[in-house]
Amino acid sequence: MTAALALLYKMLPLYVTVALGWVAGRYLEASGRHIAGIMLYIVTPSVVFSGVMSAPLSAEVVLLPFLTFTLSTVVALAHRALGRRWIHDDSINIIPLSTGTGNTGYFGIPVALLLFGQEGLGLYIVAMLGTTLFETSVGFYLAARGREGVRACLLRVARLPSVYAFALAVVLNLSGFSIPQVFEPLFDNLRGAYSIFGMMIIGMGIVSFRGLAGNWRFTALSFFGKFVSWPLAALSFWWLDGQFWGIYGPDVHRALFLVSITPIAANTVVIATLLDTAPRQAAGTALLSTLFALVYIPIMVAVFL
Repeated sequence: MTAALALLYKMLPLYVTVALGWVAGRYLEASGRHIAGIMLYIVTPSVVFSGVMSAPLSAEVVLLPFLTFTLSTVVALAHRALGRRWIHDDSINIIPLSTGTGNTGYFGIPVALLLFGQEGLGLYIVAMLGTTLFETSVGFYLAARGREGVRACLLRVARLPSVYAFALAVVLNLSGFSIPQVFEPLFDNLRGAYSIFGMMIIGMGIVSFRGLAGNWRFTALSFFGKFVSWPLAALSFWWLDGQFWGIYGPDVHRALFLVSITPIAANTVVIATLLDTAPRQAAGTALLSTLFALVYIPIMVAVFL
């Protein structure tokens, strides 16, 4: 009970940041679209690069983001196929992002630090990179596919720098390079901006606090995918790996499980805003999932971790 209350206390600033984003959008006319571009093309790849550069890499650890990427893709495609029967507007293109990924960075990193400490945080960051790769490749492609042709979508994905930042960091890390000390404050500041602006953009995407659910079918399917299907996929891998495969230890299993129980990703709102594809629907559902996670995550942590 004490751990759950401590976790709740640590999570409260995230909700204050969302509220500040709403104030900025409502009264200061702050543009979520401009911030979305900065987040996607500058801040996110910087955080990916610094996270991989600081992680202790081995063959198994290098493959961990691809495991997370695969699980994200399977969950996303399954719910996209299911959603086509129920959802008949352009918000269906956001379903893969709302179900296949999670707020693993802005929301998950503070929780991981509380649960696992500094040492376990490195493994968590490597695991969460798979969701970032999914967001900026398959997820972005499927979201853009509803508005543009295949060639245009592939060109958009090819211009996203996060995949290149990940690959470059892996090569440099394995080659023995590290980030020069003079640049460490810069990357620390970018990580702070990643968290603050990522949560604020959820608030900016909501014009008012009325009708947050919007299309209730979108919200229901997003919640089912994010809070039921993804955790079940992570727990299934945990059990299979622990019983039969023996690839990873308990630390990685716990990190992957935390990735699975984070709320809907703020980057879902970032991409929806950037593509002008149901941004209010995405923002409202992401905020509802973030509020739900205030109770959901402590319960899941108490039961499974």
